[in-house]
Amino acid sequence: MQKHILARQTGISLTGLILVLAVLGVAAVFALKLLPTYTEYSAIKDAIVRAKEAGGTQREIQVAFDKNADINSVTAIKGRDLTITRDNGEVQVSFAYEKRVPLVGNVSLLIDYAGTTDPSGVVAARDDAPASQ
Repeated sequence: MQKHILARQTGISLTGLILVLAVLGVAAVFALKLLPTYTEYSAIKDAIVRAKEAGGTQREIQVAFDKNADINSVTAIKGRDLTITRDNGEVQVSFAYEKRVPLVGNVSLLIDYAGTTDPSGVVAARDDAPASQ
């Protein structure tokens, strides 16, 4: 007589599958809400590099940025929000802004973005910015 050993089947239960799918769904929604803000940040970084290359006066750099921002559908900042400085005769363009992303109901995520053309990576402070405490 041959004995049949019943092997216990292993795997994920229906409850476990639902839980995993729910977590993946929440992560996907979160990523889809954040992706547009990151692509806009990337477009702004490219726009300040192009505006710096266009050169000229502070106003000309702002106008060049605004033109590039219009093409790339940037709405977070305008040319007047840029900080334009001269370091050793070379123009450096910086920006900093906050983006609020609504998640669920009254819960939102606040993201601080900053960038510069300065090779040191130090973002210049705006003259009209409030002093930090």
